[in-house]
Amino acid sequence: MATTEDVLLADERATLQAFVDDQRREIASLLDGVSEEEARRSLVPSLTTLASIVKHCAFVERVWFQVGLAGRTRAGLGLPDDVDDSFVLDDADTVESLLADYAEACAESDRIASGHSLDDLVLHNRRSPLTLRWVYAHMIRELARHAGHGDILREQIEAARGRQDP
Repeated sequence: MATTEDVLLADERATLQAFVDDQRREIASLLDGVSEEEARRSLVPSLTTLASIVKHCAFVERVWFQVGLAGRTRAGLGLPDDVDDSFVLDDADTVESLLADYAEACAESDRIASGHSLDDLVLHNRRSPLTLRWVYAHMIRELARHAGHGDILREQIEAARGRQDP
């Protein structure tokens, strides 16, 4: 996986992929070194927790690539219709299982996207038609926003532990 520092002079596809991959790593790192309780800790009035962010981002990967680009159905993938439900944690959701599921979703996104050009149309989304290029840009924005939410939650967890990282 290339980082954005690796693609300073790369083509558009490699650059977009590196930016998506950087944000994917940020999402996964939200769960680094946290306990199961900390991952589920509710610190804001919404359903947003560190664990639910990772779960939601796996959902987002599947909606945009497996549904939007590959034409699979949410029902067939076991995905909720309501985006808010993608933040709901099950008793079986653990740090390990959420990270594994997220890695699997990202790998499948990459596999699907690899067979398409940036100009190929995504036809199975409520906004369709739109290009794969647009999906990459959207994913960068979406994942970065959630990584930022997670950073704030991590700061709160660290503060509750009695220390703050600079």
